[in-house]
Amino acid sequence: MTQPTYRVEPGNWDQGGAAFVDGGVNFCVFSRYAQQAEILLFDREEAPAPFQIIRLDPRVNRTFFFWHCLVLDLPSGTWYNWRVDGRCDTRESGARIDGDKALLDPWATTVSDRLWDRARAARPGDNVATAMRAQVLRDDYDWEGDQPLHVPLSESVIYEMHLGDFTRHPSAGAAHPGTFRALIDKIPYLSDLGITHVELLPIMAFDRQDVPPATAALGHQNYWGYSTHSFFAPHPHFAADATRARDEFRDMVKALHRAGIGVILDVVFNHTAEGGGTGPTISFKGLGNEVFYHLNFTDRRLYRDYTGCGNTVNCNHPIVTRFLVDALLYWVQQMHVDGFRFDLASALARGEDGNPLYHAPFLWATELSPLLNRSHIIAEAWDAGGLYQVGDFPGFRWAEWNGRYRDLMRAFVCGDPGLIPEVATRIAGSSDLYQARGRRPANSVNFITCHDGFCLWDLVSYETKRNLANGEGNRDGSDQNINWNCGVEGPTDDPAILALRRRQARNFIGILMLSQGVPMLLSGDEILRSKDGNNNTYCQDNELSWFDWSQVEAQRPMLEYVRGLIALRRRHPSLTRDRFLTGAPEPGQDLPDIAWHGLQLDKPRWSVPDNRALAFTLAGVSAAEPPLHVMFNMWEDALEFAVPPLPGRRWTLAVDTMAEPGVFPPDTPAPMTAGQIRVGAHALVVLEAHPV
Repeated sequence: MTQPTYRVEPGNWDQGGAAFVDGGVNFCVFSRYAQQAEILLFDREEAPAPFQIIRLDPRVNRTFFFWHCLVLDLPSGTWYNWRVDGRCDTRESGARIDGDKALLDPWATTVSDRLWDRARAARPGDNVATAMRAQVLRDDYDWEGDQPLHVPLSESVIYEMHLGDFTRHPSAGAAHPGTFRALIDKIPYLSDLGITHVELLPIMAFDRQDVPPATAALGHQNYWGYSTHSFFAPHPHFAADATRARDEFRDMVKALHRAGIGVILDVVFNHTAEGGGTGPTISFKGLGNEVFYHLNFTDRRLYRDYTGCGNTVNCNHPIVTRFLVDALLYWVQQMHVDGFRFDLASALARGEDGNPLYHAPFLWATELSPLLNRSHIIAEAWDAGGLYQVGDFPGFRWAEWNGRYRDLMRAFVCGDPGLIPEVATRIAGSSDLYQARGRRPANSVNFITCHDGFCLWDLVSYETKRNLANGEGNRDGSDQNINWNCGVEGPTDDPAILALRRRQARNFIGILMLSQGVPMLLSGDEILRSKDGNNNTYCQDNELSWFDWSQVEAQRPMLEYVRGLIALRRRHPSLTRDRFLTGAPEPGQDLPDIAWHGLQLDKPRWSVPDNRALAFTLAGVSAAEPPLHVMFNMWEDALEFAVPPLPGRRWTLAVDTMAEPGVFPPDTPAPMTAGQIRVGAHALVVLEAHPV
């Protein structure tokens, strides 16, 4: 069947991408140094050649540096690429235009990599038959009244997860494993766990072929997705039907919202899949390399790499800032997400000269956008170039992954001495980092583990990483893990070691849920998932990474413990305060909002260099909320802690990590003797005070 030839009108330049308008589809891209531009139209996703090539006339189809045209009567479902020719002057201007390369539309909302050949795109010559492609689709999705949830960050419990991990294991029983659809079937589990948000590792379209040659030789691909190429498009391989990826993502968001669970996206705006000078040309290199990337000022062939991935997005250039903010607005307005976590966000604070800017245009445009003002924005406040901004990230509303919290709590639970003053500060919301600048406890996203590094069970089972399966000679992944294997490296049958490991895992979750700020839990930690000591499973799309649903029953005590701690946190507003603790009573309360203790009341022993014990009493924010008394013992021996008397109230046992599952029903008597309670070695205990 012969394809029709579609007529063309000039179109307009006010909206990037391909959009249905009256009469047809308007196409528009930015390319400053292009002298010619073409749109290649394909009738099928896998068609080897375009059925029509539309050559644009710069006299009528170019406005400033934007190329545009209106293709009349073009049907929904048509696939397309751009191709531009013009200046290639890498040393002086930084332009890398290659007239042979088929280019993906940076604004594309549906993309395909079915024909993609990364190596071909990195070599000179025509790659039309092996390039990624975009599809233009009408958008008539019915949201059925859905809106983002707007759960305050201070009241949130975040669950970081990889979409594919969660349902790819055979035990998941998923009809379409590793997809948006499959996650919908697991929403009851997430609801029962008690979390408020899922934070999804990258779901924007990424290049699975972006791995080192030795890793590819082992059959591995880029699995985590930190190799984005399309900032408006869901990853096609997370959809049961790749051409419906956008709507399948929306179905998932809508279903999660109905269950009261928000969606936070891990976005990779710091670099792209195009890599450095030897990397492939996908879109940005061929359209505006000199604008989109940080380049060396004296030799613009060279890329400044603050990300460890070959390039750094020049996000504070006006064009790029507008592009990235538009992408965020798209995901909020058209896809209804509730917030974003920005990977290596300190790279986004760098000006065009590479130096950090406090008034970085992109960061402030995101913070101050009235259309994003209820969306959560969370920074991984460092980059691979050495810029570490935890506690000093630009802006006021930005929350931060608190890496200092993670490192300190790992050392404390391992038994390192002399940390008590800072432990107290971190538990109280890290006021030393945030209070002086008018920020709040919710600016601190607290975590013990995340996707990057050891998972919780491996954190208490290994002291050295085991990453040989990645094909990089065990050089990848962090060597600084601040961990303790509890006496034996790796798997063991020793019941005493296993009991200690389980207790340490409970200690970590307990401290996390009892701290002011926003707790983030790594998916699988609640069932003590192990990755056999691999602390960088970015390329492991296999059972090493997948969530094994058979462990839900096998590790039921730990799962019930985590559920119980989340429930405790969510029923105690005193743990989710929006203001820093003062040590003075709340209005209408008799007790101070917090009182610090050691083994004796009101004697926390701040200056004792080998101290490893701390206690505190936390008052309720209202008379209806029971006070809490929390005791940490990271010594190798059990200790006796004094418990404050509260007239008219009695202490009940809420948590004791010496026991399994470790959480107790309401009204469980506290095992006190003469006003004291025994806290086991490497353990924590929580009491609740109820009216007599």
